[in-house]
Amino acid sequence: MEPIHELLRQRFSPRSFEKRSIPKETIRTLLEAARWAPSSFNEQPWRFVVATPEDPREFERLLACLVPENQVWAKDASVLILSVAKLHFSHNNTPNNHAFHDVGLGVTQLIVQASHFGLSVHQMAGFNSNTARSTYSIPEEFTPVTVIAVGYSNETQPSSRSRLSQNQIVFGKLWDKPF
Repeated sequence: MEPIHELLRQRFSPRSFEKRSIPKETIRTLLEAARWAPSSFNEQPWRFVVATPEDPREFERLLACLVPENQVWAKDASVLILSVAKLHFSHNNTPNNHAFHDVGLGVTQLIVQASHFGLSVHQMAGFNSNTARSTYSIPEEFTPVTVIAVGYSNETQPSSRSRLSQNQIVFGKLWDKPF
């Protein structure tokens, strides 16, 4: 099996960041990477709310959406980003059952771009969706997905990370029969 790209192999989700700002142009490049992700019917159902410590009031508003355990370490991130999914297709208003997948694709591209810049990313499901919705007046046809912390990690990459084997996740002719 060929080795995977170094950016993918070295990626991990730190829980400790340096208090260091990221230039706005770099943040825009991360979001541009997300913008170019593929999506079902080219719907591009992702939306992002961005806050940096350079605007402390806005940063605190987004930080307050996180559960307390995540606030402890995410407060030092250079950027917090709330990802949001549009739940219905624009062309026919039917449910977009792939919206979360597509938002994930956008965030993955953001993560790869961040890794290229030497930045680390930690996605969090540990936030209050209702708080985020009310804080940012998110319309009903959208739903908050994750909060993403971006910054310069204070941690070293773990020496070992566990992953399920391909035989456990990749199947051939029948479910649970390895490819």
